[in-house]
This record gives sequence, structure tokens and C-alpha cells, in this order.
Amino acid sequence: MLRHEFQPGRLIAGTFLTLAGIIYAGDAADAWEAPWFTVIPLLTVGLFLAGTAAAITRAIRKRHRSAPTHTPTAPTNRS
Repeated sequence: MLRHEFQPGRLIAGTFLTLAGIIYAGDAADAWEAPWFTVIPLLTVGLFLAGTAAAITRAIRKRHRSAPTHTPTAPTNRS
């Protein structure tokens, strides 16, 4: 049983933000040299993909919730 709904937009955003943190941490530890502007396109693409995934997820869930459900009615006794 799920405790909350799966939100792929947050997963994508978190992945790209973690990657940006790893890039800056590697640069700070002198493991590699990363220019300061390296992370800007990475975060832009990541946030765009996260927003797109969130919008698609919301549209799918909204359509699924608004779909009419067939509720069977109890048979009536007409005797």
C-alpha cells in the first residue's frame, strides 16, 4: 500500500539537483575543474523535464479521476 502518490516530476528535479551538487562538490574537492556556468543548462533542462512530467502526470490523474465509474444499482422488486 502506497503512503503517498508517486510524483515523477519531483524525482526528476531531485535527480538533476543532486547531479548539480555532485558537480560542484567535485569541483570544490579539486577532483575536476567545472566552469561556473556548467550547471545552469543542466538545471534548466532538469526543471523543464520535471515540469513536463508533472504536467503530464496531473493530466493523466485528472482524466482518470473524472472518468465516470459504473455503479451497479440494486435490482428492484416489481411484483
